[in-house]
Amino acid sequence: MIIKRCHLALLLTLILFSKAFSQENLSEGPFEQLIIRGVTLINGNGAPPLGPVDIEVVNNRIKSIKVVGYPGVEIKTSDRPQLKAGGKELNCEGMYLLPGFVDMHGHIGGIAQGAEPEYVFRLWMAHGITTVREPSGRGIDFALDLKRKSAKNEIIAPRIMAYTGFGQDSDDPINTPEKAREWVRKNAQKGADGVKFFGAEPAIMAAALDENKKLGLRSACHHAQLSVARWNVINSARAGLTSMEHWYGLPEALFEDRTVQNYPLDYNYNNEQDRFEEAGKLWKQAAKPYSDHWNKVMDELIALDFTLDPTFNIYEASRDLQRARRAEWHEIYTLPSLWDFYQPSKVSHGSYWHYWGTEQEVAWKKNYQLWMTFVNEYKNRGGRVTTGSDSGFIFQLYGFAYIREMELLREAGFHPLEIIKSATLNGAEALGMQDEIGSVTEGKLADLVIVEENPLENLKVLYGTGAIKLTDNNEVVRVGGVKYTIKDGIIYDAKGLLREVKEMVQAEKDKLNYQFKQPGMKP
Repeated sequence: MIIKRCHLALLLTLILFSKAFSQENLSEGPFEQLIIRGVTLINGNGAPPLGPVDIEVVNNRIKSIKVVGYPGVEIKTSDRPQLKAGGKELNCEGMYLLPGFVDMHGHIGGIAQGAEPEYVFRLWMAHGITTVREPSGRGIDFALDLKRKSAKNEIIAPRIMAYTGFGQDSDDPINTPEKAREWVRKNAQKGADGVKFFGAEPAIMAAALDENKKLGLRSACHHAQLSVARWNVINSARAGLTSMEHWYGLPEALFEDRTVQNYPLDYNYNNEQDRFEEAGKLWKQAAKPYSDHWNKVMDELIALDFTLDPTFNIYEASRDLQRARRAEWHEIYTLPSLWDFYQPSKVSHGSYWHYWGTEQEVAWKKNYQLWMTFVNEYKNRGGRVTTGSDSGFIFQLYGFAYIREMELLREAGFHPLEIIKSATLNGAEALGMQDEIGSVTEGKLADLVIVEENPLENLKVLYGTGAIKLTDNNEVVRVGGVKYTIKDGIIYDAKGLLREVKEMVQAEKDKLNYQFKQPGMKP
């Protein structure tokens, strides 16, 4: 009942705020000409930082990237692109510019969470995310409507690539290969960008992936335990799957002395603690790192141009529940309905805190070590690794969780420049959009992120809450937070977007007289 009341109140709040939002000056543009002056460029192609540069954008396309001087030396005006009448100049001297970020696993809120698009989109855009792949959600019609509005910039939102959950909206069970092919064809006709699989009978998976590939669409798969014993990641990759989500199905492909994980005999998949607790013991059952079988699977996946989208952040509460619960942004930016959804529950997905303790967390920490070893080596050998968040579950908040994913890639062994490449160009390649987005390149769309601090030195400056810093005067301050997010050449005030989210959350709290509390504790 609490969640239902939250939903009703939230809907009213969103209606009121949508009217107010249209009156706010959160964006400027697009402009026939936009010149961004004096930035240090951190590109998405692995190149080292370069600056100062002036970047000229004409009608939403990057026209020129011009080096205009040297660090610490006064810039000569004569060497700079000239502003034309009606153009816009953005002075960003001393700042850092990156390509717009690509979230490869971004669900557009959810009914159970009470998270509507206006809320989710602002959190994403405030963190520099200009493109999102939605791997299924409330239905393809819902997603495509938002995609069209975003493409026309009728709403504040990233550009959207919509993948439909396999079988979604089908009137009949998909229980034959031909029905699978028929559904895939209908999905393509609706305008979907791809398909999100969870597993199925091998013949059905093979048929669906084959048809999808013939139609030129891309695909993702969360290899759920219910089907993974007969169809794991290596089967999917051979059949034409273009990306795997999370880690499911990969340890199973690495099994040497078993075909199923070591389930306790009283295990029940519908028991969320069973599901997630045993998942934390899975990687140690796979082939050892750098063993022959481990190498064989990795090399084949790379040869197939297969993409790993690990979403490390979404499972981090499994290894450190207190950290995820007490993240400093929750009380300011997490909606009451979303906070309620996160709480221990036998019916809410991902709320598996029936009795989560030290033993479970230690197992998951070891799980991460093995998982990260595979992902880092995959990158080292030339495999594509992308950045995805899967927010809205397990105490992970939209936007903030994406930056946390970058930090976890750093923990896995990625150089900060490799992380930026994962978050930009790798995502663009995985979506087939590398000619349009993913790097700051002449001719590409003007999807850009500008921040005042150097994110390579400290990724925390990309969080909306910034990074803690002690000044020379012994004063504690917050620095960072994305300053501008530019999508389609439109300049968005990233911190203004966060202010709106803060106001939205506070209004909802006031309406419900709501107090945040930790599980099992009195207000």
